[in-house]
Parts: sequence; C-alpha cells; structure tokens
Amino acid sequence: MMLAVVGTVCPLPVQAAERVTLRNGFELNCVRREAVGSKVRLYLPESSSTADSGNSDTNYLEVAANAIVRVETVPDAPRPVATVKSPATTTGAAAPTEAEMREMLAHAGAAHDIDTDLLASVVKAESGGHARAVSRTGARGLMQLMPGTATAMGVQDAFRPDQNIAGGTAYLDELLTRYHDRIALALAAYNAGPAAVDRYHGVPPYRETKEYVARVIREFNRRKQMALVARVR
Repeated sequence: MMLAVVGTVCPLPVQAAERVTLRNGFELNCVRREAVGSKVRLYLPESSSTADSGNSDTNYLEVAANAIVRVETVPDAPRPVATVKSPATTTGAAAPTEAEMREMLAHAGAAHDIDTDLLASVVKAESGGHARAVSRTGARGLMQLMPGTATAMGVQDAFRPDQNIAGGTAYLDELLTRYHDRIALALAAYNAGPAAVDRYHGVPPYRETKEYVARVIREFNRRKQMALVARVR
C-alpha cells in the first residue's frame, strides 16, 4: 500500500520525463524523483488543475525504493487505445452531509475490512461526492456502479448513498481479494474492468485508467498525511 509520509527530502537526478514500473505491475510517468527516507517520491505531470493552482509540488506518489523495478526515459504519454469509463456528470441531487458520508463509509469499511480513507478516495475520484452522478456509460451514484454490478452486489437503488457505498465497497472487496490486496490492480479493475487487468497482467495501458489509479492513490496519500500531521500537533 502506498502511503504518504513526512520526512527529509533529498533530490535524485532524473531525466525530463520517465516511465516508472513498480513491482506490482503499475506503470506511471513522472517528471522527477526524490528520495524521502526509505521511499521515493514520484512527481506526476501537471494536470490543468495543478498548473492553474500552482500546486504542482503536491502532485506526487510515494513508493518504497525497492518497489521500483524499472525506469525508462519516454516521450509524451500515448493516447489511450481503448475507451473506458468516463468522468461522471450529475443530475442535480444534493450530496450527503460530511457526517453522513463518514458514517456510511465507516460502516461499509468495517463490514469489509477496507480502509475508510481508501473508500473516500474512490468516491471522490468516481463522483466528486454527488449521490446522483451518472457517467456517459451509465454508471451511477457515489461509487459509480454499472447496473449489472449494482444488481450483483444487491443494490436496489444505486442513487441511494447507503446502498451505493455498500455495493461499491463489496465490489472493491471482491477485487482486492481477486488481486491479493494489490491496490493498484484492484483500482484499475474497478475503473476498466477485471478483464482488462487480466488481459494485460497489470494496469491496462489506458491513459484514463492510469490517471484514475494515480488520482485515487494520491488522494489516499493526502488523507493519510493530513491524519499524520493532525496526530503530531
């Protein structure tokens, strides 16, 4: 599991753009690397949001140094070769309150022994917390369940936050079990489907899927780092 930590940062020399392959099969592009204790901080290319906000130095992942198996200099990232789930649009319903969301996530996380911060990070990436979000492919609700998945997970109304979170958490639990708790693979399967992960024996080479996995893990790291800071104050 990739967790953000607080430590002394020492720069490592890198090329302008690199593709980093991790032991768990996850690949991502980074613009620079830095050592942080026993970990390596991988700075991701700027998105429009980070460029506009001037917070590019917060756009990173941290991994154990021995988790990196290959680093290659690469040109600009290729365009995706397949279509996967698109970002959701909303139909106008209000999201649950923060307290209600925390309670639902805590309940679902406890039921499946999944970190609540990971569930919250998936919700943020999938729907931005909008209970009636709908993607162009028909995925619905906070955790963007496709109708077939919702039915399989026993969800009767995917727009009901409690049912959606319960179903999405159950599905993520199945994927974590399938991929032996390898979070990057489970998240990739949640986004692009298990068939794509199995076909490529790792995170599929779809730009949207890679960005999705990175976005969820980055948010997860951010939440853990904030919790760590709060504990030491």
